[in-house]
Amino acid sequence: MSTVATRFAPSPTGPLHIGGIRTALFNWLYSKNNKGKFYLRIEDTDKERSKEEYKKQIIDSLNWIGINHDDKEYIQSKNINKHKEVAEELLKKGYAYKCYCSEEEIKEQKEKCKKKGIPYVYNRKWRDPKNIEIPKSIKPVIRFKSKISGDSTVKDLVQGEINITNSIIEDFVILRQDGSPTYQLSAVVDDHLMKITHVIRGDDHKINTFKQKQIYEAMKWGVPEFAHIPLIHSEKGSKLSKRDKASTIDDYIKIGILSEALRNYLLRLGWSHKDKEIFNLDESIKLFDLKGIGKSPSKLDISRILSLNEHYIKHTDEKELFKLLKNYSQKFKKNIDQSKESLLINSMNFLKNKAKTLEDIYNNSLYIIQDNIQISPEDSKLIDNSSKNIIKDFLDEFEKMSKITKENLEKTVNGLISKHKTNLKGVGQPLRILLTGSKFGPGIYNIILSLNKDVVIKRLNNYK
Repeated sequence: MSTVATRFAPSPTGPLHIGGIRTALFNWLYSKNNKGKFYLRIEDTDKERSKEEYKKQIIDSLNWIGINHDDKEYIQSKNINKHKEVAEELLKKGYAYKCYCSEEEIKEQKEKCKKKGIPYVYNRKWRDPKNIEIPKSIKPVIRFKSKISGDSTVKDLVQGEINITNSIIEDFVILRQDGSPTYQLSAVVDDHLMKITHVIRGDDHKINTFKQKQIYEAMKWGVPEFAHIPLIHSEKGSKLSKRDKASTIDDYIKIGILSEALRNYLLRLGWSHKDKEIFNLDESIKLFDLKGIGKSPSKLDISRILSLNEHYIKHTDEKELFKLLKNYSQKFKKNIDQSKESLLINSMNFLKNKAKTLEDIYNNSLYIIQDNIQISPEDSKLIDNSSKNIIKDFLDEFEKMSKITKENLEKTVNGLISKHKTNLKGVGQPLRILLTGSKFGPGIYNIILSLNKDVVIKRLNNYK
């Protein structure tokens, strides 16, 4: 039995879509589960729309989520001559023919079909031409001779047996007028040369599979096994597109989603193993199979992504989480001053509490990161004369403390509650506002313990 080989074959004509990432993940996991190979093929034959920046974004996205391909990435455009050779061979063997239809003729055929309300299928005018003069002014395309009668079957590893009537498949173009190969031809030739055993892709490729299967059979090449994954739909229920918000990896990195959390989410998006929800990397590889993929489309659920991310943040080591926060702040916010690093690491256990993203942790940490805090006019109104008296009394006690501990702070706060006939909120809220700039945030004891003593005194003295 040949070694399992899968591939992910994106076009660098735009940022990599979240659906593409999931397809890559399923291919990668399947090959790793079977101790096989996973290849990355950049399908860059559309020279006008292909850009180096998109190729880089594709590779960076896969690396970020932890999908590493075997060998160097395969660049499709470097193999165009081989694609052309196969087209000529198909022509020679009688499986393809030259079509001299002008653009106007094709357009006219399409308009006729549109008026009749039927799908356009090329009329095969040049398939078996009789008494037709070859126009000298038109450079031909090469079309594949698709089967006209009978049915075709694909034993799909996800969808089960799929049957279609051959007559609905048109004689599709394999070589354009300028001599460049089309996707249908290039994909087959590359998959054959790369010894791909399993083609795992979105179920919008089903019709392509029937077209490509005919090329394999005409060339007498072994046909790979096919698995068509249901598409991902947006929260509104429509097919997810690049125009949708949160459709690319970059959208998730910007708000501080962890790569492990998104990988876990995408794994479970359309695939299941019993009732298990959380999968580490080793478990993902060990348990993944194509049988666990459902047949219905999956709906992207941002709230579920955030919930999973909160789980991963909660269970990430504080030092590791600080590294992730530091990288995040360097990329999207501002560099964290080195003098604040130990304070942040020591405070990470409560700063991450209830945080759904790295952005949440960053915002929770601002009172430590920034030397000068800003208090909104609305919160400033809460610092009335009564609050100022509490702050003054707290400062008197705080400055005397030789050792600042939670126990000592609790003792002081309880004394103030009794003296000023108030409650914990009455003492804690004005202190929190002056120390962090907001009435919302971590517990007051955690805030005070996370700041240097002189910083606490300085911030409280501003409003004493």
